[in-house]
Order: sequence, then C-alpha cells, then structure tokens
Amino acid sequence: MDLSDHIAEHRQQAEIICQRLNAEIDKLGFAAGEIKLYPSYDEASFVLVKDPYTGDHNLSCYWHNKANSQRVGRLQFNSGGSFYAEFDVVKAHPSKAKWFVEGVTAWGNTDNIKSEAKLIPIA
Repeated sequence: MDLSDHIAEHRQQAEIICQRLNAEIDKLGFAAGEIKLYPSYDEASFVLVKDPYTGDHNLSCYWHNKANSQRVGRLQFNSGGSFYAEFDVVKAHPSKAKWFVEGVTAWGNTDNIKSEAKLIPIA
C-alpha cells in the first residue's frame, strides 16, 4: 500500500479526530477569531514511518503554520489501529488567569477516542 492509499484509508477517522481536537480548542472559550489555525486533514502533510516493532508503515500527518512553516501538530496512525494526535494552541487560558494552554491532544482507536487540553500552571 502506498502513501495515497494510507491517506484515503484513514480519512474518515482523521476527520473525526480533527473535529474532536477542534471541539477541545473551542471548549476552552477563546474569543471568535482568536484561534487562527485549526487542524484539518486536508491541510496536513503526510509521510509513512516504519514501525520498528511491527515492521508495518504508520501514517504520520503534520500541520504547519503557513506564516513560518513551523510544525504545530501531528497525528500518527499506528499499525495496531491506535492513534495519537496533538495540536499546539500556545495561548493564555481565556478564563483561567493562572493557566496557559499548551495545546490539545487526542488518542485512542476507532471505537474509543479520548481528548483533552494540555494546560500548564503559570507561576
């Protein structure tokens, strides 16, 4: 299976994962327009990475800030059916003055997706 086959195979699940990451960002309560970049499967760049344990190829998706090409997120599909995703937010929490939002994460498999915001206390 080549890269385009992997991209097509994971499209439906990836779009659900992106929606989950976006919902986690929105749940934080940022003002409209404050978040300029959300994860979108169609905006990702893709590579196949060989799993050293199974020898299979895993699909890795990367998001980059268009202004400076800095990587701001990734989604990895593992050969065993699990995935892990993270996306940078890097902003002060909109309603909790002593917290900083590093990003959002999602993990699991097709039947069980978990997600959360990654918060850091401001000292």
